[in-house]
Amino acid sequence: MFFSIIIPLYNRPVEIKELLQPLLDQQYQDFEVIIVEDGSRNKADHIIDQFKDRLDVHYFFKENEGQGFARNYGFERAKGDYFIVFDSDIIVPSDYLLKVKAGIEKDGLDAFGGPDAAHPSFTAIQKAISYSMTSPFTTGGIRGNKKHVGQFHPRSFNLGISRRVWEQTGGFKLSRRSEDIEFSIRMINSGFKVGLIPDAFVYHKRRTSFAQFYKQTHSFGKGRIDIYKMYPAELKPVHALPSVFVLGLVVLFMINVINLLTMNGIYILSLLGTLGNCLLLLYTIMLFLHALITCRSLKVAVLAVVAAFTQLIAYGSGFISQYSKQLLYPEKKNS
Repeated sequence: MFFSIIIPLYNRPVEIKELLQPLLDQQYQDFEVIIVEDGSRNKADHIIDQFKDRLDVHYFFKENEGQGFARNYGFERAKGDYFIVFDSDIIVPSDYLLKVKAGIEKDGLDAFGGPDAAHPSFTAIQKAISYSMTSPFTTGGIRGNKKHVGQFHPRSFNLGISRRVWEQTGGFKLSRRSEDIEFSIRMINSGFKVGLIPDAFVYHKRRTSFAQFYKQTHSFGKGRIDIYKMYPAELKPVHALPSVFVLGLVVLFMINVINLLTMNGIYILSLLGTLGNCLLLLYTIMLFLHALITCRSLKVAVLAVVAAFTQLIAYGSGFISQYSKQLLYPEKKNS
């Protein structure tokens, strides 16, 4: 079984070095690496040259079109039986390819995805964001883990397909935003066997600040509506929970303001405010304690609460804004 590892790259030369280094230590060595520089201004060719005598690595530069089409560009040039897609901001354990090979052979998978984890070298913010993206108390419960909701859809930071999948589907249809979910749905609808390999995890650095994290997850929320427009059956009630959380925060804030201005003079609003504040406090405490037990760090646990609220607010507001734009007031798009 020969693997082709496809990595789209955009202005991240330092990250690609951190990704290529652990690939040197893979216990399974039958693979090539294809790096597609997607119109970067800060190119990484000089970094990749350092690995050419130690890795079967191939570097291509193309005009910027987005990560989805950059991956297709790599697929077209790949020689492997299976294509593995990585984001550039990951670190790969040394037994990753062995676990992928075992998972494919055990379950007869045409396509697969794997989970992600936080590496000990990550910053406290990166660990907090990693917790938020995998936690059952956030949207992590509907992503890449053993207890995901509904059909598992591989995500592009850790995704693999057989050559036959590529030849029959043509790869990514979208270039950006939810391109991996759309591709996963299309693979499943085409009759391919798609599944999770739980042990084939990678260390995913994700974003290094909460501002970057907000922007990324806001886009995820928008992307869920984009997917709904293409595949209406794929929108589940659970996907709307972050938007319900956002609306709940807005309503609770308004109730608290009114209660302060009226000195709790309106009984029903006073009752609702007390109940809402207690529920929010309870959720925050549960989130903090779970993060503390999971991450075993007080600092990371505190930051995990910030990350979780950032994620829910960003995803929920993105979901609401795109829902309004695409479904409630679509005529405004062309005005």
